[in-house]
Amino acid sequence: MALPFLCPRSATQQLFICRRCLLKQTIAQGSRRSISEGWIRKKQEAEEAWKQKARKIDAGEQKSMLSILEERGFINAIAGKREDLDKLMIRKRVGVYVGVDPTARSLHVGHLLPFMVLFWMYLHGFHSISLLGGATAKIGDPTDRTTDRTIANPAERSLNMAGMHIQIKRLWLSVEAIGRRFGYERKVSWRRGLRNNNEWQNKLPITEFLRDIGKGMRMGSLLSRDSVKTKMASPVGMSFAEFTYPLLQAWDWWELYHTLDIQLQVGGSDQFGNIVTGIDAVNYIRKTHHSPDLRQTEEDPLRLPMGFTVPLLTTASGEKFGKSAGNAIWLDKELTSPFDLYQFFVRTADADVERYLKLFTFFPLPYISRIMAVHNEAPHKRIAQHFLAREFVELVHGYMERSSAEQQHHIIFGNTGKPFVPITKQLEESTGEKWVIGEEQSIVLKPPPAIDPTDTTPISASLNEFAPQVNWQNAPSPHMTLPRSLVIDKPFASLLWSAGLVKSKSEGNRLVQSQGAYVGGAPAQKRQMPEGELKWTATKSFDRAVSDTYLINGELLLLRVGKWNIRVIKVVSDEEYEASGEYAPGWTGMSAEGIETKPKRSVDRRSTSQSLDKTQTWKLAT
Repeated sequence: MALPFLCPRSATQQLFICRRCLLKQTIAQGSRRSISEGWIRKKQEAEEAWKQKARKIDAGEQKSMLSILEERGFINAIAGKREDLDKLMIRKRVGVYVGVDPTARSLHVGHLLPFMVLFWMYLHGFHSISLLGGATAKIGDPTDRTTDRTIANPAERSLNMAGMHIQIKRLWLSVEAIGRRFGYERKVSWRRGLRNNNEWQNKLPITEFLRDIGKGMRMGSLLSRDSVKTKMASPVGMSFAEFTYPLLQAWDWWELYHTLDIQLQVGGSDQFGNIVTGIDAVNYIRKTHHSPDLRQTEEDPLRLPMGFTVPLLTTASGEKFGKSAGNAIWLDKELTSPFDLYQFFVRTADADVERYLKLFTFFPLPYISRIMAVHNEAPHKRIAQHFLAREFVELVHGYMERSSAEQQHHIIFGNTGKPFVPITKQLEESTGEKWVIGEEQSIVLKPPPAIDPTDTTPISASLNEFAPQVNWQNAPSPHMTLPRSLVIDKPFASLLWSAGLVKSKSEGNRLVQSQGAYVGGAPAQKRQMPEGELKWTATKSFDRAVSDTYLINGELLLLRVGKWNIRVIKVVSDEEYEASGEYAPGWTGMSAEGIETKPKRSVDRRSTSQSLDKTQTWKLAT
């Protein structure tokens, strides 16, 4: 018998795996979904349909995606040859992305222009990714700036990131709903996603970054960019952090390129230099990457990264839109109400309205021509502007908010002696032609249930009138402020009630126990949510009371119930909250000595029903 030390290593060595790792591996294998034959067949059918579509485009029977975008005025400058880009988009279901840094708590109208390209390509079957710059927002894009950006504190960055994350998710659902109205039915090949670059940027070692991308980027090329020249010529100059921003943006593209096959980047008119830098960087990395699995030794025209920019959003008089221009029209209903947003587009100049209809609506071009023909017969009626306003508000805030804003405009500015009639119905009556595209909803809010007039029992003070049923269309702005006394050392059930997420504390307790309420934080960690990320953990895994640990930078807390009922809470001192004049369930105010006082209000069921009857019977028919 051979001695153990004479035996080969493989014959004597026993491999062990710890119980925790084995459990993780077992769970991962158990949750893995199998690919059905039906799914494979649908994928094959989708690929064949794409090839058939390409043949029709080559035969001149159908327009290419690039031609569609050009006709609507989306193309400003192409990084590369137009013929190469057109061929790429015809031959391949190419992936495309648009990125935005959360430097404000909301997107504005100017942001939506590159996103409209993303939406159009998605509806035509392209893989579309919207990218949030949670990591790059710490630096700030220096493009077209002569002063240094004011870098927000961690709490403000988290607030901005959460707000934009929610907005973009709602926009995608709205696009799919509007797309169905225009005949774009979702197919198995349609893919979209929302990513955040902190997923990889926060884990990127500087040595790996310099090895993979830094060695291939020439200083002469980087210094020749107009954005670099402008910033360096400014009185404050350019910091090293600002100088590396295009390289960090290029790394984002590389991550999307090699993980999701995203070859196309779309940006604003000021992003052309960054897109060109990204193309150079991705080409260098894919040819020289240290991993043979990622290195591309053979040149394939259908794997080249490309990009283009959209035009700068201006009025006919040359006025720019945007945060830096000081006239931003926000997409957050708390910053710009749906009615104000509707009014903004109703005031659009006649010289701009046709262009905006092509850029911000999904109307077919022949339909836009019909609108303009009717509009030009009586410009004072602003027919085209109303079409633009109603479509834009529906895209951003949903059908119900659009209908409400439309009716508010009629009440304030229209003939109050006549009932409200939507613009499409008016045109059908006056022209005898069909103007409604798809199925337009008819919404009438139901009145509250009848109350027994003999019942004088007051409503329980624990019921929360601030906690309505919420979906993606009627979700309120998530931003709110609460006093510190309603947050710190309070049970999560009480906090959910004060934040308007539940109707009673008992409902809050049930949600916490069933893990139906979530707080912004790292999974299974009793600490605050990592900066630049949006992660949710069931409140049951946390302590029973809220502590400073959960506050981001000591002043921000995120809560969620369901998918769309979200609160981004700014926690302030009781004195500051008292001075603001705001109210939240559980807030009792402060006496002159700074001591909380007892609530003095009582709610009568009959008066409440009368109030509800006045507000809920608002008719939203169209």
